[in-house]
Amino acid sequence: MYLKTISPAEATGELAGMYQAEIAAMGRVMEATSCWSARPDMILPIEHLLHQMRDGCSLGLINFRLITLIAAKHIPSSYCSHVYFYTLSKALGRDKVLAIQRDFRNAGLEPKDVAMLAYAEQIAIDASKITEADIAALRAHGFTDINIADIALAASFRSFMSRYFDAVGATVEPSFLDDDPAIRAELAVGKK
Repeated sequence: MYLKTISPAEATGELAGMYQAEIAAMGRVMEATSCWSARPDMILPIEHLLHQMRDGCSLGLINFRLITLIAAKHIPSSYCSHVYFYTLSKALGRDKVLAIQRDFRNAGLEPKDVAMLAYAEQIAIDASKITEADIAALRAHGFTDINIADIALAASFRSFMSRYFDAVGATVEPSFLDDDPAIRAELAVGKK
C-alpha cells in the first residue's frame, strides 16, 4: 500500500465499526477496505453504494460477480481478478470460473449470459463504443432496462474501484491467490 492507512487498532467511529464488521465476516480487514482510510469520509458512501448495487442487483449476486470478474480482466485489475475468481470458484467451481475468465464466449454459457458479459467487457475496455444497437441486442436476449443498467453499474463501478486500488497500491491478500502458480500468473492481468 502506497498510502498510510488506519489500522483496526487505530480506527474510531464509523470506520472502526466497518472494520469490526469485516473482521467478523472475513477474519481480517481487506486492503480494498483499508486503502480508503486515507479518506474515511468516503468509505461509508462507497460501501453503501457497493452494497446497494450488489445486494439489489436485478441479475443476482453470482451474475454481479461474473460481471465484475470480466470487467476486472479488461480494466486490467489483478487485485479484483484474484478476489472475484476466488469467490466465484467457491460458488461455481474453479474449472468453470477459469473457463469463463479465459474465454466466456466459449465456456458453455447460455447466449444470454455471453451477451451480458460481452456488454460488461466492452464497458471495461471502452464504453464510448457502445451504441443503441448493443442495447437493442441485450433487450433481444430478454434483458430489461433495469438489468442493463445493473450490468453497466457493476462494470463501471468495478472500473472506478479497481483503478483506485491500483493507484494507491492495494495488493491482493495471499489467501485469495490460487494454489497453482500458473493460474496466479494468468489472473495477474494488471499490476503485479
